[in-house]
Amino acid sequence: MTAKRGLITDTFKAVKRAKRDRRDKKSPSPPAAADPEPPGLSERETDLQELKKFDLDWQFGPCTGINRLQRWERAALHGLDPPQEIKSILLKESTDPDYIQCLWRDYAL
Repeated sequence: MTAKRGLITDTFKAVKRAKRDRRDKKSPSPPAAADPEPPGLSERETDLQELKKFDLDWQFGPCTGINRLQRWERAALHGLDPPQEIKSILLKESTDPDYIQCLWRDYAL
């Protein structure tokens, strides 16, 4: 016969941890601002973020194979109401390839 086994706490003593300030109660979170702008971004970085959002919004159709202005015009032609702000950004910087080409320009089709 084998010897009677003891409890695990006989070998390993229980160590009580100090109580932490647990926040089980949910405090009301502050209302989130609509599209908060990260601090310290230049106008160019802000514009490029807006253009990337436009590229990723499938509401206006696919963006591969055409530039952003063509996509905007195609969406307007089909009555999809693309943001006017995007067109003004594109017309303002009509020679910069970062503005003209879509987000996926560096990937082969």
